[in-house]
Amino acid sequence: MHPLVNIGISAARAAGNIMMRHLDRVDQLKIDRKGRYDFVSDVDHRAEQAIIETIHRAYPDHAILGEESGEHGEHEVQWIIDPLDGTTNYLHQIPHFCTSIGIVDRGELAHAIVYDPFKEELFTASKGRGAQLNRRRIRVSGARRLDQALITTGEPLDEGPRMDRYLPQLERVTKGGGGIRRSGSAALDLAYVAAGRYDGFWELNLKPWDIAAGILLVREAGGAVQELAGGDPLKSGDIAAANTRLIEPLMAAIAG
Repeated sequence: MHPLVNIGISAARAAGNIMMRHLDRVDQLKIDRKGRYDFVSDVDHRAEQAIIETIHRAYPDHAILGEESGEHGEHEVQWIIDPLDGTTNYLHQIPHFCTSIGIVDRGELAHAIVYDPFKEELFTASKGRGAQLNRRRIRVSGARRLDQALITTGEPLDEGPRMDRYLPQLERVTKGGGGIRRSGSAALDLAYVAAGRYDGFWELNLKPWDIAAGILLVREAGGAVQELAGGDPLKSGDIAAANTRLIEPLMAAIAG
């Protein structure tokens, strides 16, 4: 396994240990509201600090883009970090949350780590080397038809134009698909697409830390990731993912 991935795994496990230590006393955490349905807790901050400290012990000059601490440092290697993806689930003690770490090397997604500490599931990928779940190779599903596919999504956190755009998409995919799930963690949604658990995924207005690792996982598992208007999903946050056969009917349903 690549040395950067090994450090990323250590960092993700350090964050996971913090999450699990506090899971049975979430009522004692300090919680702030970033938006109507967007929360941040002490655990988010502590987990991100543990990740950054682990990275900088090994690579003190590497750049960081963290959900909580923002962007700092300049280097050809940048770590894109979501310390706790699925904070709302976590705060309700719903066991579906993770740490997501994407590593960009000279402008390209190079490595990915998504770690679910509750289920002890570790998803990893390196560009050109495939994707793994607990060190076993994973592949996207073989679903070919939308009406037989299980699709996962997440609604926009804010009301207004994005919700107005999303609701017709949801209606079309729901009518044309085999089933819809909304799990509350975009990073795990993409990891599950990579593992063939979900057949496809789409969402609007996500942040780089939500999807950087998941994009690489899906691609290295043989799948396709597209921005809804043909651009870069890391920049717009509008993303769809599926296997290479299903991506076109999924995109067609989203577009209407």
